[in-house]
Amino acid sequence: MGDSNLSNADLLKSVLEPLLEDFQYWFERYRQILENERIQFMSEQEQLNLLKRVKDAQNELNTAKMLFKATDQEVGIDMATVMPWHQLVTECWVVGMRLGQSKE
Repeated sequence: MGDSNLSNADLLKSVLEPLLEDFQYWFERYRQILENERIQFMSEQEQLNLLKRVKDAQNELNTAKMLFKATDQEVGIDMATVMPWHQLVTECWVVGMRLGQSKE
């Protein structure tokens, strides 16, 4: 089991910081794909809508990361904020899998 002496701030940093970095990685990866590739199985409007949602999520994420750092990593992020990011990343993964299959 983990260190029971781990402070709440250390625990928050050890869990939340990597999670935010993961979201940043996936949002940036799919932003690049959506901006630079024409995804044939999506309408142009669907692709633009997904790109907009990814950009909006990136902006929210950047704000959350700034607040997290400004508070010396002592403030968490509400699950009501994180869950839509998770759903969006999952949606992007599905698009990515279909895109990979369509290129085979």
